[in-house]
Amino acid sequence: MNTHTPPRFDPTRVPHLQGSFTPVTEEVEVADLEVTGELPAALDGLYLRNGPNPRFTPIGSYLYPIDGDGMLHGIRLSGGRARYRNRFVRTPALLAEERAGRALWGGLESMITPDVDQVGPELAGTFRDLPDINVVRHGGRLLALAESACPYRVGTELETLGKEDFAGALPAGITAHPKIDPVSGEMVVFCYGLEPPYLTWSVIDREGTVTRGPTPIDGVDEPMMIHDMALTARYAVLVLAPAFFDLGAALSGGSLLAWRPERGTRVALIPRDGGPPRWATDEAFWLWHTVNAYDDGPDADAAVILDYVQWSRLLLGGGPEDASDPVSGGLVRARIDPAAGSMARTMLDDTRVEFPRIDDRRIGRRHRHVALATGTGRTDLLTGEYDAVRWYDTETGTSRVWSAGNLSVGEPVFAPDPGHDPTGHDPTSQDSDGHGYWLAFATDRTDGSSWFLVIPAEDPASGPVARARIPVRVPLGLHGCWLPTP
Repeated sequence: MNTHTPPRFDPTRVPHLQGSFTPVTEEVEVADLEVTGELPAALDGLYLRNGPNPRFTPIGSYLYPIDGDGMLHGIRLSGGRARYRNRFVRTPALLAEERAGRALWGGLESMITPDVDQVGPELAGTFRDLPDINVVRHGGRLLALAESACPYRVGTELETLGKEDFAGALPAGITAHPKIDPVSGEMVVFCYGLEPPYLTWSVIDREGTVTRGPTPIDGVDEPMMIHDMALTARYAVLVLAPAFFDLGAALSGGSLLAWRPERGTRVALIPRDGGPPRWATDEAFWLWHTVNAYDDGPDADAAVILDYVQWSRLLLGGGPEDASDPVSGGLVRARIDPAAGSMARTMLDDTRVEFPRIDDRRIGRRHRHVALATGTGRTDLLTGEYDAVRWYDTETGTSRVWSAGNLSVGEPVFAPDPGHDPTGHDPTSQDSDGHGYWLAFATDRTDGSSWFLVIPAEDPASGPVARARIPVRVPLGLHGCWLPTP
């Protein structure tokens, strides 16, 4: 549906365009940040985070965390000093809007697209690319990732290099949460779509070559939203919660996504050797993010252990929760029996948490420590806003918390201490788990100042050993990574 006159929409009433989420438009670079405390001299690399940040005032609609232009925020650490740079991911749509000086595309729920006289025939009537969710490095490529589309490749100075389809092998793209096996070096990805095949998976080797092209997953006959995945040595693990795309409703002014709890939640265990998927079913729950998964033994029918953050239902945007049906959640461990097609779920911690991360060298193997953003009980925080970091120990069942006070904290990312390798050669060893630092951006709700935090993994409740002042506000965003200097 093309139109020059957007429907009535007041962005000043959208919670996720206000406060710590307020977009920034200035791109800056500062060579030497002001630091309180002492940055670990052993950390040499780039901490990079992506997130939705509209370049211009949105029109039509804005639905967090799906909508918004991608903006990368990078902290380069070396020799105990820090340098900052931020850059938009400049898609063709963003470039067209910069030429026009205003937004031309509406949010996904509004279905507004520009006409030929606004953007030319190539972009007219198309939906904009939104590589604003995550960022990864694999096979020599640094990729800004969208919800389910081709990623955009960026350069060492965060400049946009263009759309990446892996030499034409993945034309539909990938989702925002691929998983990289630290042993094989393979990156396993999936992609969902609005037309058949509705769900596929693929494999990209450590050199960046697609070794398994898009492979349809049997048993999926409707378009569904699936945000994250997990990986074990044997399986790719996909959780199919009952969130179905409804284009008819969207075109008539309704919601693009329909929550149908009567359909239940299914889990697909997809053998990495190419065998048919093995399914398990349970009552409905929603999952934004997995923690990790692993095979619980060497046998072919060994159970799969999946840790994840569970929500009782899907909630998008920043509207008030239904008091009669509040959204509940927590950190959950599921034991999935591939032979019986069943799963048993155990609540490990019923605290409201999100953005779970582990030491990425443990992906697909047993992990011990999980870091999560959490809250201290404040009632004035928005959906997706947290004021503390929580560390859960899966061996002891205990947790430690650092309260950030007036700071709203983002996703914690683990940076291993390069000087600690007790095995001498195998950083994926369980003995290496937990030695390093947790990195995060945080924004002060009282004055809008933003900070880069470095928290010691061995005593995280003690708080940051260093804080670097960011020269511009960093809006609360989504996902990032630590990229050690090769």
